[in-house]
Amino acid sequence: MLSIIVPSLNEEKYLPGLLRSIKRQSFKDFEIIIADADSKDKTIEIAKNLGCRIIKGGLPAKGRNEGAKASKGDLLLFLDADVILSEEFLENSLKEFKRRKLGAASFRLIPLTKKRIVKTAMEYFYNKPITVAEKFIANGAMGILVKKEIFERVGGFNEEVFAEDFYFLRQAAKIEKFGIIRSGKLLITMRRFEADGYLPTLLKYLICNFYMLLGKPMKKDTVFKYEFNHYQKRIR
Repeated sequence: MLSIIVPSLNEEKYLPGLLRSIKRQSFKDFEIIIADADSKDKTIEIAKNLGCRIIKGGLPAKGRNEGAKASKGDLLLFLDADVILSEEFLENSLKEFKRRKLGAASFRLIPLTKKRIVKTAMEYFYNKPITVAEKFIANGAMGILVKKEIFERVGGFNEEVFAEDFYFLRQAAKIEKFGIIRSGKLLITMRRFEADGYLPTLLKYLICNFYMLLGKPMKKDTVFKYEFNHYQKRIR
């Protein structure tokens, strides 16, 4: 079984799109766990109506960890609440994951925008670099597929660091083979970039990567102030 784990906080605007895209998949052997951080909107109601399990979450790393503890599957798929799965995403991704004998993986990101420059920038400054570098250094965000045994050996997501998804994958890659899935693509909103600015967001993750290359993950609030659920507030 595949356990799909989604941390949430006031995601009534975006969560329905993700859940409907999951329900449309041809692969059906999954459970959906929403690790909610005390949403005040209709997030929980939406999740229940679409057949999800609801558990107590927190910040994203904690939500993912709590979701993993409650999961029944031997494979874990961590997704952000504002992504949408491409057609046949689950079936194709799982087949490739197995065929390539991976222990952990992430995905190419496709922006949900009509702006050509944004799509081109994502392709050349994110998708191509992480794909070329996959044999040497693990990168990934917004979607992570991992064997549960690998997750447990790593110790889950570090709840004290910034860019915990990147850090987690680099620890997982030390245990078993990592790869970027080509056959499944995540469609993503640009709310992070719209809220925080394209250049500041890029610089933030470049600095985090620099810290990690030095073997020193960046602690939260040491350089950047971490917030959860501030995107909706800024772009409404």
